[in-house]
Amino acid sequence: MVLLDGKALSKKIKEEIKKEVKILKEKGVIPGLAVILVGDNPASQVYVNMKTKACEEVGIYSINHRMPAEITENELIDVIKMLNNNPMVHGILVQLPLPSHIREERIIEAIDYTKDVDGFHPYNIGRLARGNPLFSSCTPLGIMKMFEEYAIELQGKDVVMVGAGNITGKPMTLMLLNANATVQVCHVYTQDLKEKTKQADVVISAVGKPSLITEDMVKEGAIVIDVGISRVNGKVVGDVDFENVSKKASYITPVPGGVGPMTIAMLLYNTLLSVKLKEK
Repeated sequence: MVLLDGKALSKKIKEEIKKEVKILKEKGVIPGLAVILVGDNPASQVYVNMKTKACEEVGIYSINHRMPAEITENELIDVIKMLNNNPMVHGILVQLPLPSHIREERIIEAIDYTKDVDGFHPYNIGRLARGNPLFSSCTPLGIMKMFEEYAIELQGKDVVMVGAGNITGKPMTLMLLNANATVQVCHVYTQDLKEKTKQADVVISAVGKPSLITEDMVKEGAIVIDVGISRVNGKVVGDVDFENVSKKASYITPVPGGVGPMTIAMLLYNTLLSVKLKEK
């Protein structure tokens, strides 16, 4: 069994980004990422702080806009428009989830797609679906980088994607299809999940339900990617019963230290890509 070490790989990627940012700064170009946080969701605050710290590590200028929970949809869009027009800002990220009175889709569509470093804008999702991506969603992109780093060939593999959300499940499915894998997507209405996962060469779970994927649900030698994050008795755990599933898997990601660090590394990667595209 090989542990897919996202922490080590993200560190390697961040070192490469740091070198590129240094070269850009010598040319007078300072990459800038704007993060908008609405309200005081504790988990969102943790994520924003992690993203800010990661920017500092590689030399990317980070601007945080913390907005009150009662901000209106139009007021938030005005802030986004201001950032769209700011040439010092190369990437814009609106931390999700948003308060219930704000329509997520409208906010995402307000972001300039050339600054959409989260890869959520319909333009970027459309390009990904066409197999010609510009900015790709960070979590699935991070998983693809892991496959690449560990020389895991996806062509012809049977993959089961557990979870069909807009952040991971759907864009991950598109990336896997672009890599010539055969993909089956499972979700809350799927019947007999076990029957499907135990046939798969690769199982990716992004649900947020502890111990959803158990040892009897994967075949011998399967590749298991755990995107889920939950807290159980103060401990961070994934969707996969790691202790038992790891005995059967050929490759597996830990939680924490697997997919999570890769997501943040890909946010920096996309911000740098935005700078490069504008420089061209």
